[in-house]
Amino acid sequence: KQRQEDSDVKINNHELNENVVGVVSNPTLINKQIVKGVVRAKLNKRRHLVIPSAISSTYLDRLMPSIVTDLFEPQTVTYNGGIANIKKWRISCYMEIMESGVPCTNPHLALKSHCWELLETCNKLFASWYRQQHACNDSTTSSYKVDGEGDPIVSRLMTFITRYTPAPDENALLKHVDGAGKVDGSVVVALPIDRWTASEEENSFEGHGGGLTFWDGRTQRSADNIGRRGPEEIVYDTRSGDIAFIDKAVWHQANPITKGTRWALVIFY
Repeated sequence: KQRQEDSDVKINNHELNENVVGVVSNPTLINKQIVKGVVRAKLNKRRHLVIPSAISSTYLDRLMPSIVTDLFEPQTVTYNGGIANIKKWRISCYMEIMESGVPCTNPHLALKSHCWELLETCNKLFASWYRQQHACNDSTTSSYKVDGEGDPIVSRLMTFITRYTPAPDENALLKHVDGAGKVDGSVVVALPIDRWTASEEENSFEGHGGGLTFWDGRTQRSADNIGRRGPEEIVYDTRSGDIAFIDKAVWHQANPITKGTRWALVIFY
């Protein structure tokens, strides 16, 4: 969402590279990756972008131990109508919530503080991607606030960390749009496999699902060539440090896992 709040951020290329050192894997290349990725996405009429290994694995490995051993406290929340047909969502810990108190009224401030640097970096990356994605789109760009350089001023609406397990209603978040289509976009960062509460072998989901699926882009004819046409189905085998930028009302899902645990940071804008 484009609003003025404490988490507002103005960016330009110089600021982006200066402020994400240590968090982003390659700060000098991240803008080029975003620009090239958006060009390719637009050629295929896609409104999302996944950049592999964008966030430094070294940084995330320093961040994760406190999350998995101490700070992560999943909250049970109930969404009107459910979320992807799940009435009670029990596997996320919310750091920032919407002004109306959705989806809970007790955000985990200690977890937010611990993840602050990563959250602020995601703001900068999302703003960079959003500007590119909506360039030359007069009806969209005229609706958000910009700074003197023309960069979006963005604000986080909701942030949370999710831990998927093989248990029923905990193994996936099936086909949905973020924020019921009422947010301007979102970010998903794949977090490391938990190697701190048990062995990596025990907690790994490698070979047992995971990743993200999007329904986006050019319409495809049905298999029988006579039925309804729909957007392309694109599957990403996301792993630690991969970042997904998702535009408003793009259908996607967190794919099921059948073993281990899978962690992700999600931000709504």
